[in-house]
Amino acid sequence: MPGIDECLLEAMRLPGARGAALVDWISGLALGTVGESPGGDHETAATEAAEIARLAAEQHVFAPADDPDGASGADVDPPVEDLILSNRDSYHVLRFVGTSFDGSVVLHLWLARAEGNLALARIRLAEMAERLVLA
Repeated sequence: MPGIDECLLEAMRLPGARGAALVDWISGLALGTVGESPGGDHETAATEAAEIARLAAEQHVFAPADDPDGASGADVDPPVEDLILSNRDSYHVLRFVGTSFDGSVVLHLWLARAEGNLALARIRLAEMAERLVLA
């Protein structure tokens, strides 16, 4: 089972990958980064990705149909699996990672739009999130 560094390096092998980070979406801290960073600063990118993830995770409207109250707690995953943001030249994919402690971690992958494969990135990030071991 891969750790943070192995997971991020695997993400960078995806077509079009420009950068990747593992971010605590509660605190905004980057637990690991690799490659380029949107805007040139990994810490700022982590903080901004955390803000977006937190906004989505805390909204009850995004809760699954079988969880209309949008219940949240330390032992409940966020209602959102992933987020996709796009602009003229890139995609940002944020994949929520379930953890045994508090579930407040998200994988952030930055893809070049021309070379990236969004469907493949979503599938692989989901697989990576399942295998990731946080110690």
